[in-house]
Amino acid sequence: MALQQLDDQYHTYADYLTWPDDVRYELIDGVAYLMSPAPTRSHQRFAGQIFRQVANALDGKPCEAYIAPFDVLLPKGTQADEQVDTVVQPDLLVVCDRSKLDERGLHGAPDWVVEVLSPSTAGHDQTVKLAAYERAGVPEVWLVHPTDKVLTIYRLQGDGYGRPQVCELEGQSQIAQLPGVAIDWDHLLAQLVE
Repeated sequence: MALQQLDDQYHTYADYLTWPDDVRYELIDGVAYLMSPAPTRSHQRFAGQIFRQVANALDGKPCEAYIAPFDVLLPKGTQADEQVDTVVQPDLLVVCDRSKLDERGLHGAPDWVVEVLSPSTAGHDQTVKLAAYERAGVPEVWLVHPTDKVLTIYRLQGDGYGRPQVCELEGQSQIAQLPGVAIDWDHLLAQLVE
């Protein structure tokens, strides 16, 4: 299912900053996509558990983990902020170069991105958004399928993502961009049992 678009106009970050705070949009190649209503409780718990493991592992280290909503501007070349036409809000991201951060968010590619797929956004995340991450040079993107308990990992090889690695959510998955940091799926899934 495609996400609803704001309109058929070309938009930039300058426009994005004027939109009301109570409605969330992502801007990809100038197209404004209306974000779904607040994610489900299970989606938030799942993303929160990944965040908790990563944030704990990074405690005292130079890299920082952030969870949505958090603006990530993906400029093309040397675009000034107001000209940037791609602003996304990954479910989870890690930034190691703090010079890219300001109070509004991140300017440039994060080191690692996680999208927790839900039925309303899975198609968009796996096509439109993944292509934006690839174009921006995000070195590692994880697409987590909580219902199917599958993880798809994309890693940059040259200018694009190579063949994805697909595995089940069991044991541990190492984050290539963050040596020594892994997600323990068995622990994570045990935390979600009610």
